[in-house]
Amino acid sequence: MKNLKLMIALAGVMALAPMVTASAATATAPHRHRRGIEARQRHQDARIEQGERSGALTYRESARLERQEGRIERQENRFRASGGQFTPRERARIQRELNRESRHIHRQKHDRQAR
Repeated sequence: MKNLKLMIALAGVMALAPMVTASAATATAPHRHRRGIEARQRHQDARIEQGERSGALTYRESARLERQEGRIERQENRFRASGGQFTPRERARIQRELNRESRHIHRQKHDRQAR
């Protein structure tokens, strides 16, 4: 009985080992923040486009949101050009602006204005 419990515990550890090492490898992968910021921007662009298609966003609302997305992207490009990589402070600023823009998208999509 003791050997059976030991074998089951060992099998469980062996089954989890690849997942733990894979998650550790992705946590230290270079440029993971860049993909995160770019993925957020793509997702927010898709939310704006979906709002246009569904009629949840008026023409003016979507144009204003897209302009702000462009400003954030230009600022990101300036930060990258200044040193090749973000400083933690620059990354935090971009993330804060993306958070703010995400809230604006939500508010505009749910303000019950019709086209």
